[in-house]
Amino acid sequence: MLQGAPVIGACFAMGGFDVPTLITIAALVTGNLCLVAHVFVLNDWSGVGGDLRDPHRAARTYVAKGENATRMACLAWGLLALALLIFGLLSQGAFAIALAIAVLSAIYSFPRIHGKGVPLLNSLLHLMGGALHFLLGYSALSPVSPHSVVIGCYFGLVFAAGHLTHETRDHDGDQQNGIQTNAVAFGKRKVFLAGLLLFSTAYISLAVFALLGLVPLALSMTIVLYAIHLRAALRALQHGLTYASVRRLQIVYRNIHVVIGLAMLVTVPPW
Repeated sequence: MLQGAPVIGACFAMGGFDVPTLITIAALVTGNLCLVAHVFVLNDWSGVGGDLRDPHRAARTYVAKGENATRMACLAWGLLALALLIFGLLSQGAFAIALAIAVLSAIYSFPRIHGKGVPLLNSLLHLMGGALHFLLGYSALSPVSPHSVVIGCYFGLVFAAGHLTHETRDHDGDQQNGIQTNAVAFGKRKVFLAGLLLFSTAYISLAVFALLGLVPLALSMTIVLYAIHLRAALRALQHGLTYASVRRLQIVYRNIHVVIGLAMLVTVPPW
């Protein structure tokens, strides 16, 4: 799923559909796989202590799988080096954006900084990171433009909103481990509603972009999908925002955004 934003960004930047473009997109996907893997491995490596105390996560930690911290650290930095090498070969813009994403990841996950446990900062990191992932794909084929930054804001809103929902789901485990996420600091109901507000802003913004001609008109359909998301969110609220109810909501909205992503790929032809 995290390949979606960069690939969509590349589609928006395409000037034609030819062999060099296909090679660039293949390199983009490979580089982003390494970059996203680095982000996840670094987060798992730095937060393994708390994960082992969380009954929902303990069985899925690398310790439970027989790995150790040294190998995980080497894997994280090796993946980052490979990702930066690939993006460096693509363009200076792609390299700079990939490096910026890695810096945001370090601020979020690294133990001595631990932005994950700083309320509001963690959401700002996700807002920026989501937008940068779209721009990463765009910059692989074209210089970043004001138009691309505006569209990237949609992805930033979705990414930040999704993580607020994720924090709501993991509230009990994070509170037990003393991690000051937004949900722990402000209460999971308030943070859940804040996430829903960001999701609402994202859906409405994309529909407005479509009406203004910034993205294909077909993407105004997001308002219909927003109604499905809203219904699922209200159901999660009715069930008390339990781990299971929020998890069901996540499945719904992730599928919705897969549909939106596919619609973007289909309606933004490069020729």
